[in-house]
Amino acid sequence: QVHLVESGGGSVQPGGSLRLSCAASGDLPSKYAMAWFRQVPGNERVKVALISSGGTTNYAESVEGRFTISRDNAKNTVSLQMNSLQPGDSGMYFCAANPLFGDLLHGGQPAYWGQGTQVTVSS
Repeated sequence: QVHLVESGGGSVQPGGSLRLSCAASGDLPSKYAMAWFRQVPGNERVKVALISSGGTTNYAESVEGRFTISRDNAKNTVSLQMNSLQPGDSGMYFCAANPLFGDLLHGGQPAYWGQGTQVTVSS
């Protein structure tokens, strides 16, 4: 079992920045691939960014160059730095964990989810 707790959401104006954090605990979370997903009402959760246990990253095309995912395996945390935020970035952001990075890369669903943190980008 892996337990995930997100923090750092909030409201920001277009062009602003936010940093989301996720604290992981449980069975060897440092060995898991980690991810951030976004969900808006009425839609499925969509991948925003992935990071393998070794630091390999993958981003949704819409956030490439604006968002950066990182992890600190010693602290069992993963972060998402979001810059140049746009209204289309708004939604509930979920931290997720999965044993295999490849599964997430090819569209599989994570084994574990956090409760989510809301991000609202609006003027």
